[in-house]
Amino acid sequence: MLFPKKHLYGDDIPSSQLTPQNAQRPTRRSFLGATAAAAAAALLPAAAFGDDQLKTTPGKYQATDAQTPFAKATTYNNFYEFGEDKSEPAKNAHTLRTRPWTVKVSGLVKKPLTVNIDDLIHYRPLESRVYRHRCVEAWSMVIPWDGYSLSEFINFCQPLPGAKYVQFLSLEDRHQMPDIPYGFDWPYSEGLRMDEAMHPLTLLTFGCYGQVLPNQNGAPVRVVLPWKWGYKSAKSIVEIKFTKDQPRTLWNEANPDEYGFYSNVNPNISHRWSQARERRIDSSAFPHTVATQMFNGYGDQVASLYAGMDLTRYY
Repeated sequence: MLFPKKHLYGDDIPSSQLTPQNAQRPTRRSFLGATAAAAAAALLPAAAFGDDQLKTTPGKYQATDAQTPFAKATTYNNFYEFGEDKSEPAKNAHTLRTRPWTVKVSGLVKKPLTVNIDDLIHYRPLESRVYRHRCVEAWSMVIPWDGYSLSEFINFCQPLPGAKYVQFLSLEDRHQMPDIPYGFDWPYSEGLRMDEAMHPLTLLTFGCYGQVLPNQNGAPVRVVLPWKWGYKSAKSIVEIKFTKDQPRTLWNEANPDEYGFYSNVNPNISHRWSQARERRIDSSAFPHTVATQMFNGYGDQVASLYAGMDLTRYY
C-alpha cells in the first residue's frame, strides 16, 4: 500500500465516503503501486448520479455570492464531447461509464503509477468549497465543489526537479462520447505551470453540491481553477503528466490568438466579445449582469503568481 493507512481510512473518515443508495459496496482496491502496466479495473458499480452523497467538511474558500441552483448548474454545461449546445451534455452524457476508472500518473515524477478512482477519492478527507466559475462566453455560476487541493496528490507523487508543468488528459472514447466533434486534436488536454497546480485554490474535484459529479459536470474527477476561464478546468481526467516543457492544450492549439495558455479571467482582454461584464446564472428567472473581476475576484490569492508578467501578452 502506497499511502499510510490513516490517509485512506482514518478515524475521522468512514470506510465509505461515497455510498450509492440501495447498493452493497464491494471491497475497495488499494492504490496500484507500479507503472501504467500495473493498471487494474475497479470492481465497482456505476454511480447512481444525483443519489450518491459525499461526506465533506466546509473548506477555507467560500464565495459569499448567491449559489447557482443545482438544476441550472447541471443542465447548462460546456462539454463538447457530449454536444456543443449548452443543454446537450445533460441529455447525452449518460453514456459515460465512470466505473471502472483509473488515472495514470506519468512523466517527470518519482512515483509513476495508475490509481483507482475510489482510492484517489479517499486519499484525503473531502472539503466543500464555494467557487465562482467564469466562462469565456461571458456567463458565470457560483458552485459548491467537493474535493481537496491538487497539491496534496502532487506532493505524494513527488515530481522530479525538471517538472515545470502539469498536463491533464481527458477521456477520449467515441463509443462513450459519440458527439466528439472532428477538427480538433483530441483527447482534450489542458495544462498548468507547476506553481499554479500547487496553489491551494486548485481543487482536485470529485463532486458538487455534496453529491458525486454528474457526468455532464466532468465525472468522475476533474480539476477546478476558479481564477481561470472555465475551459482550463479539465474534466473526466484519465492521465496527469508532469513535463519539462509547456504542454499542448486543445483550445490554445486550435486558436492561440483567442485562447492563451494561462487563460486567467481578465475583463480587459476581449475574445470574440467583451469580457467586461458577465451574466450571472442564479435562482432568478433571468440572468443578471455583473462586472467581471480580474482573476475572477481571486486576485488577493493568485496575483503574485504572475508578478512582473505582461498579462496582455501572457493571457
